[in-house]
Amino acid sequence: MDIKTKILSIYEKETFVSNDREIFNKFIEGLNSGIYRAAEKRDGKWEVNTWVKKGILIGFRMGENVEFGKFIDKDTYPERNFTIQDKVRLVPGGSSVRTGAYVAKSVTMMPPMYINVGAYVDEGTMIDSHALVGSCAQIGKNVHLSAAAQIGGVLEPIGANPVIIEDNVFIGGNCGVYEGVIVEEQVILAAGVILTNATPVYDAVNNVLLRNDEKNPLIIPRNAVLIQGTRKLKHNSDYSIYCPIIIKYRDEKSETSVLLEEILHQ
Repeated sequence: MDIKTKILSIYEKETFVSNDREIFNKFIEGLNSGIYRAAEKRDGKWEVNTWVKKGILIGFRMGENVEFGKFIDKDTYPERNFTIQDKVRLVPGGSSVRTGAYVAKSVTMMPPMYINVGAYVDEGTMIDSHALVGSCAQIGKNVHLSAAAQIGGVLEPIGANPVIIEDNVFIGGNCGVYEGVIVEEQVILAAGVILTNATPVYDAVNNVLLRNDEKNPLIIPRNAVLIQGTRKLKHNSDYSIYCPIIIKYRDEKSETSVLLEEILHQ
C-alpha cells in the first residue's frame, strides 16, 4: 500500500499499534521535505488533499504530552530542528517551526515567528517578526510576510481550503489573511488589510465587488494592489463597513515599496 492508503486506514482506527507510528513518522518526513502538501494546484485550480489533513490529525490523536525543555506538547509534533544543510536562516530569539511543516531552502525567518504543522513555505520567502503561518497554509516563492502578518490555518473541517498565498506576493505589516482566501501571484496587500472568506473586496479599477460563492473562496486576482477601505451600507448611508479596495493593478516591472509609497500619497 502507498502512504496515502495507509494513512487513510490508520485514520479510521480508534487505537494504534507500533507500526502505525512508523507510518506516521514517514508521513511527517514527507511533510518536512515538501513531498506531501495539504493543498496543490492542479490544472490551474487549488485542490485540498484531504488525506494529508487526516494524517496531521492522526498525530494529535496518537501523540502523548511530553516535556520539550521549556514547553509541553504532543510527542508527535516537537519543534523542528534545522541544520546548515537545510540552507535556511532561523535568527535567534523566540521563533519556532513545528515538525510537519515544509520550509524550503533560502527562506528567512526573523524572531519571533511561528510556522505550524502542515504549512508549506517555498523558496526565497521572508517570514518577518511576529508573523504567523497557520496550519496547512500554502506560501509560494519570494513572498514577503511583513511584521505581525497573520496567515490563518485550518485542519478541520477536512475539506476546508487552507489559505493560499502564491508566488511573489507582498503582505504588509499587520495584515491578516484567513478562512481559505486565495491570494494570486504578484499581489500587494498594504499594511493592515484584513481578508476573510466573507470579506467583500471592491475592485475600483473594474468597478466590481469581489466575493466568494458556494463553490469558490474569495480570490484576490493576480497583480492586484489592495489598501484598506470602507463602503456605505445599502440601507443606511450614515454608516460604512470595512471593505478593502483594489486601487490598481501592478505591471511586471512595478517595484513593491515604490508602488505602495506612490499609492498611499495620492
